[in-house]
Amino acid sequence: MTELITILIILASILLVLVVLMQNPKGGGLSTDFGAAQQIGGVKQTNDFIEKATWSLAGFIGVMSIVMTLMYSTTVVMEEPQQDTSSQEMTLED
Repeated sequence: MTELITILIILASILLVLVVLMQNPKGGGLSTDFGAAQQIGGVKQTNDFIEKATWSLAGFIGVMSIVMTLMYSTTVVMEEPQQDTSSQEMTLED
C-alpha cells in the first residue's frame, strides 16, 4: 500500500512542477501567450484552472505524505521486535 502512495506522490509532484512551470511569475500565466485574445473568457478560466490545479496538487501531496507517515509509523510499532536480553550479557572487568 505504501508503494502505491509513493507512486501517487511522485506523479503528483511531477504534475505540480509542470503546472508551476506553465505559470508566469508576474501573474500573466497562459493569458500572455494568447496576445489579443485576452478578451475571450476562456483565458481567465485557464488561469483559474491552473491556480486550482496547483493548490489541489500541493494539498494532495501534503495529505498523502501525512497518510503515508501515519501508515509507516503504525507499521513500525506493530513490527518492532522484542529485544532478547539473554544475548546482551554484561561483562565487568576490574
